Amino acid sequence: MNITPRLHWFAVRVTYGRELALKAFLDEEKIENFIPMRRDYVVKDGRRICKFVPAVHNLVFIRSTRKRIDTLKDRAGMNIPIRYIMNRENHLPVIVPEDQMRSFILVAGTYEESVIYVEPAELQLVRGQKVRVKGGVFEGAVGEFVRIRRDRRVVVNIEGVMAVATTFIHSSLVEPITD
Repeated sequence: MNITPRLHWFAVRVTYGRELALKAFLDEEKIENFIPMRRDYVVKDGRRICKFVPAVHNLVFIRSTRKRIDTLKDRAGMNIPIRYIMNRENHLPVIVPEDQMRSFILVAGTYEESVIYVEPAELQLVRGQKVRVKGGVFEGAVGEFVRIRRDRRVVVNIEGVMAVATTFIHSSLVEPITD
């Protein structure tokens, strides 16, 4: 019987701003990955040019098996050091649940300029109501409805790694989720 190993989302760190180089490598290997990006404007030859840059330095999410990532890390010619973000309690790599990652991608993948990225240390959230966004650009995202910077936003938190907060969301666009 041929059992395909289950794919998981792993959060990894790379050094020296090599997120896009790792992404290109993973894309070439046909390994699903995600880097939170934002718009950045630069002036070149007197013209304002928009380009996309990583919103969070040195962070890449990879959907694969641990064995495959370990193989990539040890591959000759792979000159991009990759380190797992580790769970402090069990000292294993952080595995991001599929549904949580999909909500994170839904919010972080919009390139909205007022989306806020929050480091785990900064995230002193008062526990908000767990909600699902039922309309607008973030429709389908699941997170906590909290007040950040005087606005109500839905925060998708990847424990110990990163959180992303939507732009202002009116309460009519969210529905409470009861566990």
